[in-house]
Amino acid sequence: MVKITDVARHAGVSPSTVSYALSGKRPISEETRLRVQEAIRVLGYRPHAGARSLASSRSNVLALVVPLRAGIHVPVVMQFAVSVVTSARGHDHDVLLLTQEEGGDGLRRVADTALVDALIVMDVRLHDPRLPLLRSLDRPSVLIGFPAEPDGLTCIDLDFKAAGEVCVEHLVRLGHRVVALVGSPPEVYVRETGFAQRVVQGFTAAATRHGLSSSVHPCEATPAAARLVAEQLLRERPALTGVVVHNEPLLEPLIDAFESLGLRVPDDLSVTAICPDDLAARTRLPVTSVDVPSAEVGAGAVELLMRKLGGAGVPEATLLPPRLTERASTACRSLA
Repeated sequence: MVKITDVARHAGVSPSTVSYALSGKRPISEETRLRVQEAIRVLGYRPHAGARSLASSRSNVLALVVPLRAGIHVPVVMQFAVSVVTSARGHDHDVLLLTQEEGGDGLRRVADTALVDALIVMDVRLHDPRLPLLRSLDRPSVLIGFPAEPDGLTCIDLDFKAAGEVCVEHLVRLGHRVVALVGSPPEVYVRETGFAQRVVQGFTAAATRHGLSSSVHPCEATPAAARLVAEQLLRERPALTGVVVHNEPLLEPLIDAFESLGLRVPDDLSVTAICPDDLAARTRLPVTSVDVPSAEVGAGAVELLMRKLGGAGVPEATLLPPRLTERASTACRSLA
């Protein structure tokens, strides 16, 4: 590993002079500065993060706030986190991951320490208590998700309302008239998590628009809960022929439950989902789905932050349109 003393020896200066050239803490001649820069380039020296922060008044660290609350599906959340980290590294930034339930006080502590230059906040609620602080901070932030009132904030996400609508529209085109949404665990709705609420809004609006008989069923993310909700649906809605699933761990258990109750997918029941494409494609029966584009959203959040850090203007709202991929789990409604 190349050290600052190696750079000093190559440039013919003292280590303290190299430090001053990096930090700008004391003036040095242009000739000396250029010699130091050339030595850094030739030797491939990477300054310590502390030296970089002194030179730029920045830490080159972003905070990613991902409270691991009950009811969230951690593997999908981690896809977003990996995308943020990868994109941040492309901008020579590291990422500080905060997984506790950080309210306004917690975010204030992080911001006040100067540990981070900016924040990316996930698991956004419609009436999120963190919003007043985010609006008042002197550090830029981007939300992955949309609150009820996003004015004055920078938000990016999949258009989950449109995703719910697209799933219903697909079932309508196939002739289905009785549909149900098997949604996130109940606590996700109790918290008013934005993306879950918007899927319900889109699903309900599209079903009403097309005159469908529809219902919404929050569900715990367990095979036992999948069995119970399948039994409930067939008991209460015997004419059911279309289901939208917005609960990743339930996808395969729910199909198994319906089939064990005598319904063949897709001959008797069409199933669509809102979930990552890789999950939908690798189930025992590949599922028609709207992709959750974690890589695109995570990278987009970092790009927005970089532009804000650079003083550029950014749009307040970035909604990614839903993309539905047809697979083996949906078919025209049987008229038998």
